[in-house]
Amino acid sequence: MRIHKEGKSIVFIASILLLSVHYTLMKRALISHRSYALFTGISTLFYAWLIYFFRDPRRAISLQTGSVLAPADGRIVAIQEVYEEEYFKDNRIQISVFMSPFNIHVNRNPISGSVKFLKYHPGKHWVAWYPKSSTKNERTTIVVEHEQGASILFRQIAGFLARRIKFYLSEDDTVQQGDEFGFIKFGSRVDVFLPPNVKVKVDIGEKVKGGASILAAW
Repeated sequence: MRIHKEGKSIVFIASILLLSVHYTLMKRALISHRSYALFTGISTLFYAWLIYFFRDPRRAISLQTGSVLAPADGRIVAIQEVYEEEYFKDNRIQISVFMSPFNIHVNRNPISGSVKFLKYHPGKHWVAWYPKSSTKNERTTIVVEHEQGASILFRQIAGFLARRIKFYLSEDDTVQQGDEFGFIKFGSRVDVFLPPNVKVKVDIGEKVKGGASILAAW
């Protein structure tokens, strides 16, 4: 299984720490055989989950020029018209994708175009499905202008477990739909803000795949 670059050091450090603890417990006989067996089981499950969380499977991306693709794997938790106050300062259609700790956490560009705005905001770490997490949590806001002129805003939002957002874009970059633009560690959400005239193609509760599922059509 291929491990994402953001997880390689974490997986390596975790393996060293767990092996060191196991060696110490065995060498010094600090706990009973039953307790050691329990610890072995729990540590094995934790390490397996860590590898699973940072998995980065190859995904074939089919470009959809007239569509907006999901920026992440997860479940649709919000579809609503809201006032976007950071950049557009007008009404937009917000679609939110919640990533559980068991989803792939690679973030992908919803459309192709040019990066017109990018800003990182330090913040709180409330649960990702809390409505105010969109404006209060640690987050990164990115605006991409499509080659046809329309612009969309997408926002990485750290959740309760997430403590670090990674993004690989800069202003004026040209991006390709479906390519990776970032990663959020340990549970999070991505919001997409679309023009009011788009046709939404998903429903609340629907599961989507980043770079593969269509959120909306122009």
